[in-house]
Amino acid sequence: MSLPAYPPPLHLAGAVSAPTAGYDADVIILALDRARETVEAVASARAQTGVSKHVWIADQGSDPENLAILKAAVEGAPDATLVRLDRNWGVAGGRNRATALGTGRAVFALDNDAEFDGTDTLARAVRALDAEPDIAAIACRILVHATGAEDLSSWGYPASLLPRAAESFDTTTFVGAGHAIRRADFEAAGGYDDALFFCWEEYDFSLRAINMGRRIRYRGDIAVRHKVSGEHRFAWSGTRWFHFVRNRIYIEMKYGASSPSLLPRFLAYQVKGARNGVLVQGLRAGQAALRLAGEFRPPAGQEDLYRLNAVARDYLARNDAAHRGSLWDRVRREVFAALPSTQSKPAATH
Repeated sequence: MSLPAYPPPLHLAGAVSAPTAGYDADVIILALDRARETVEAVASARAQTGVSKHVWIADQGSDPENLAILKAAVEGAPDATLVRLDRNWGVAGGRNRATALGTGRAVFALDNDAEFDGTDTLARAVRALDAEPDIAAIACRILVHATGAEDLSSWGYPASLLPRAAESFDTTTFVGAGHAIRRADFEAAGGYDDALFFCWEEYDFSLRAINMGRRIRYRGDIAVRHKVSGEHRFAWSGTRWFHFVRNRIYIEMKYGASSPSLLPRFLAYQVKGARNGVLVQGLRAGQAALRLAGEFRPPAGQEDLYRLNAVARDYLARNDAAHRGSLWDRVRREVFAALPSTQSKPAATH
């Protein structure tokens, strides 16, 4: 498999063509306003040493003032390219199109409000992938930019694993703010699902990678610093909870779960939504998930990736379910807890 042949985006600044084949990594950064933070993210990526790389900035609709700032920052750069996509494809679709621009054997996605923790972070992520061929993705440790403390709003793993944030362990997903993916596995798994737009796209990809016999590895020694933007473009009170619930139910149905079997999960989400003032979003999400599931068809030749095999189910049990405790623990931590933006402890809900 390979990524689709997307229409060429509009080139705005920087290198006109992709580097010659054989370089180590592409760094992809999606842009939508937040120009100052994006420029700092690009500078952090370009400053990476010990690795051959190219930085791709894919703008998805910044206003003219912010776009001018981005162009000025990238103009004349031999190792970076700014393009404009034809529309806002969201996180999933935007990353697909940015990834398709390059040919590096690793792809490091960096949020436009994040920076690498050190100048050798990218090189260490690439070496980590090279050292273990069965790893599809490296999940980075996400730190608060200003303090270096754990970014609890970006902890995407069972809460019981938080004391191990500085360690390494196999996991079942990764956090979008900073991660590295082996290009060959990304293409073999079919990339992200454009329909997700935002939320759970990393988990959806990870399920297919795990079904291919790959691992997802969290590395507490490979970190990015996240500025936790105050804009809240996808705040819980906006559309974030809708996407969270819709996408999670849709993903379950993609992998063979029936609507009746998902009713307890859906109702649990409604309880959580009601407790956090976003009930209407969650209710709307159910019908939207059913519609997406009805429209979904596995790509030809990839049908088996959407039926989890016994090895994959065992991997999920060992590296996720085993860390979530009893049913009551899960209800207390994941259903009755406040959403991350209003709490001091993480509550990763699966």
